[in-house]
Amino acid sequence: MKRVYRAASLLQVAHARNVLITAGIRCELRNQYLAGALGDLPMMETWPQLYVDDGDERFALSALARAAAAPGGTPWTCKCCGEQLEPQFTQCWRCGAELGPGGSG
Repeated sequence: MKRVYRAASLLQVAHARNVLITAGIRCELRNQYLAGALGDLPMMETWPQLYVDDGDERFALSALARAAAAPGGTPWTCKCCGEQLEPQFTQCWRCGAELGPGGSG
């Protein structure tokens, strides 16, 4: 098995695991409870880690890279309240208005 991801935060590793599962890649979470050994073991060795089968390594790394990439598009302004929003949002967080057809708020 190959390690494809590790992070200090279990939350980050759990998100990466969800990305892989959604992509249909079987993965194994290791070191979930190893933080208590910090000091006896090197810091990064106690971090939660994701492993995949050797043959899935390339696909897993690709899926994780796509998930980490910045979303495309341009920021938009809500026509109801004037709030500036990032392109990944399709609904205004301030007033709840939906992004209109053609990308107009």
